[in-house]
Amino acid sequence: MFQKVHIRLASLCAGITTFILLVMSFGYLYISEQGLRRSHFISFQNDMNTVISNLEQQTIITHEWLTRMEDNGKYLINIIDNGAPFLYNERSTSEQKQLFHIAWEVYERTFEITSLTNTLATYHEDFLFSSKGSRSNDYYACVATSERSNGTFQVMLLCSMEPLLRQIRTQRILFLTLDIFASFLLVLFSFYFTKRILKPLEENQRQQSQFIASASHELRTPLAVILSCASASLKASEKEQVHFIESIQSEGLRMSRLIDDMLLLTKADSCRWSIQKTPTELDTLLLDTFEAFEPIASEKSIRLFIRLPEEAVPAVLCDKERIRQVLAILLHNAISYTPEGGRIELLLTYDSKMLQLLVSDNGIGIPDDKKEHIFERFYRADQSRSDKDHFGLGLCIAAEIVAAHNGQLLVSDTPGGGSTFTVVLSNRLR
Repeated sequence: MFQKVHIRLASLCAGITTFILLVMSFGYLYISEQGLRRSHFISFQNDMNTVISNLEQQTIITHEWLTRMEDNGKYLINIIDNGAPFLYNERSTSEQKQLFHIAWEVYERTFEITSLTNTLATYHEDFLFSSKGSRSNDYYACVATSERSNGTFQVMLLCSMEPLLRQIRTQRILFLTLDIFASFLLVLFSFYFTKRILKPLEENQRQQSQFIASASHELRTPLAVILSCASASLKASEKEQVHFIESIQSEGLRMSRLIDDMLLLTKADSCRWSIQKTPTELDTLLLDTFEAFEPIASEKSIRLFIRLPEEAVPAVLCDKERIRQVLAILLHNAISYTPEGGRIELLLTYDSKMLQLLVSDNGIGIPDDKKEHIFERFYRADQSRSDKDHFGLGLCIAAEIVAAHNGQLLVSDTPGGGSTFTVVLSNRLR
């Protein structure tokens, strides 16, 4: 399922980003081409102004001057003197003559020919035209008309747009290459980025599936015992029925505790965990917890100790019952995994920034490779030593409670053997 979602999401992400890239590229390319065309035409007009200025100053038009005006083939020149072609025009090829013929027709159709005033010696018109038959279809043209004492003198200058068009084609190819390369990178990035986005969801789905499977496994055992006892009690004597009923009750309570634990975790997952923070004296809370668990520890011949600071401990804003629940979970685990004759110690330390509650034992300890897994749901570090009252949810619940208080639950090795769990809370009323 996640693979299909990954492919579709990556395709959507790549498609949108590529579309935006192409739109921006085409927009910039259009603006750039318009700027190139405008600059090229302005440059042509400036050159024509220079040519016209030189033309007005020339009393005699020589071949040498015309050749210089052609600027090594950049411009083509055609001259009409009193309606007759100038001798210089014979140098043009047949293709160029055809080109000038088309240009004169476009000029005559586009511009109205008027006689010059006394104050205007020369005027010129600049325009763009296309010639389908030539190698380069588009040209800039300038027609300068001058009245002199010996008649009307007209000069047409043509400039091929081929260099500009070649520059535009090169720019388009460059943009196309960059767009293809960028689109390829966007596709790769989209697949990587969407995979990173879906990874937490996929991990959450995996954890949920594992949670359901583990919960089903834990519920199956007491349910099987209940059904078995119920079936056996139908054929048992009255005395035996009492035993079966007690077993059914015991397994029912076990199932109830498991369901309560799972409901707590469900509330934590949906952020519906009720945390009622009030100013709490943690030294008093730790002492109450010590007194409640001392008889349980004594039954297993385990010595339970407590160490509190000599000075008064400032009150901390927390949920008193939830922190009590955390301490109960840690103490219950310590008693379960500490052998007879062992030692468990409760310790409270604090400074200006934080406050620490420590539950330390000298039991079997936790291997380093399993420390990172002990807060996972239904995880047991030592399957062989876990009794049926341990579902592997206690430490997970404790970690969720501490996290809801913006604190940390840490585990480390006790010097000489065993494990130490440390609850770190902020030492501020807030």
